[in-house]
Amino acid sequence: MNDGRPVPRVEVDLGRIYANACVLRGRLAQRGMDITAVLKATLGSPEVAKTVLAAGIRTLADSRIENVETLRASGITTPITLIRTPMLTQVDRVVRHVDLSCNTEVDVISALSRAARRINRSHRVMLMVELGDLREGILPEDLPEIVRMVRRMPNIIVAGIGANLACRSGVVPDVVNMKVLSSLAKAMHVESDTARHVLVSGGNSANIDWALGCADTGLINDLRLGEALLLGRNPLDRMPVDGLHVDAFTLVAEVIESKRKPTMPWGHRAQNAAGDTPMIPDRGDVQQAILAIGRQDMDPDDLLAPADIRLHGASSDHLIVESASRRLAVGEEIRFIPGYNALLRLMTSPHVGKVYSDGSQIRHPELPPASIPMSRYSHTIAADAA
Repeated sequence: MNDGRPVPRVEVDLGRIYANACVLRGRLAQRGMDITAVLKATLGSPEVAKTVLAAGIRTLADSRIENVETLRASGITTPITLIRTPMLTQVDRVVRHVDLSCNTEVDVISALSRAARRINRSHRVMLMVELGDLREGILPEDLPEIVRMVRRMPNIIVAGIGANLACRSGVVPDVVNMKVLSSLAKAMHVESDTARHVLVSGGNSANIDWALGCADTGLINDLRLGEALLLGRNPLDRMPVDGLHVDAFTLVAEVIESKRKPTMPWGHRAQNAAGDTPMIPDRGDVQQAILAIGRQDMDPDDLLAPADIRLHGASSDHLIVESASRRLAVGEEIRFIPGYNALLRLMTSPHVGKVYSDGSQIRHPELPPASIPMSRYSHTIAADAA
């Protein structure tokens, strides 16, 4: 039963995040790469930020200027990168609080230049290159001219280039596209009128396999890591990364109803609250429970449940589960491991408490077999329960 802590809540094991950061920093340093720690899934948590900095990571990143401002207000002065192209309406805030921003539009960089001049400050930009995933990025053939244009802008420093893969279209970082990025970086360095260091940010957590397994990583010297760092998983297949913790975050939710009910609905059926028309086989009566959390606060399709719990579905405020071995008690707390999409919503929701500790007070739920990827496991038990 509850011990006075908020429910629902996310329990954050800072010790496991620290361990993940140390392992990844050491492995990538051997390949000549630094880590930019992406904290957007934690809503700019100062606790998590200070943890990864203590592990030796030197640069933080977020996609929202509001989260950056939260980090600055907590006293963090380390370099911070804004990984989403700034909005024109936010350029003044960006140049005031952000050391480097990812950019693809000349008009935006020009606005950053004017904003930086107003406060007599230089602002560093990283030009993002399109390598096939078709999210953000400058086409490779357009990059040289844009570099020349941006280098003429006052108070703007072209720090380097970057790429993003496996987000919109699932394009895998590999030898071919990373070689293209290295070639573009080499051309930038040659054209530069100084010998200054060129930042070449190869991508996100989806680059882990390439970075640790490729014989030649070229000029790539930085990766922007969020999911691997926080959740210990590779976004390409959601498989655990060897040696990393996958349970640094635990969702705790409370049972508010527990009854034996039939699996087959009755009455005329249409779409449910989520817009789906689920196929539900008749499996007789089962022990069903409802937990006080729903789609408003998390992604129910991105949760790992305990071994004896099956996920049935969710509405905006309710998570419906089946207990295979026993009747869950009303008021009982059930523990889940969130995936990245679920974590994003949980940490954003004001209705979900956040509890930070070194891990000694956290009871981690029993995990499913490590060989089962996150998304496939969640989908399988949901489909089986349906």
